[in-house]
Amino acid sequence: MNQIKAFLKEEDAIGVVEVILILVVLIGLVVIFKKQLTTLVNSLFSKIISQSNSI
Repeated sequence: MNQIKAFLKEEDAIGVVEVILILVVLIGLVVIFKKQLTTLVNSLFSKIISQSNSI
């Protein structure tokens, strides 16, 4: 139990605030580039499907 408390009090690890900020930035990028990402994923899947049919 003492090891868990020591781990939670340790300040060397990445803080919760930093993790939340990184997630906010990533979600923001996904929202901004949503159309481009869906177009890219759709084209990749269509290429995969067309090439798998030729095998």
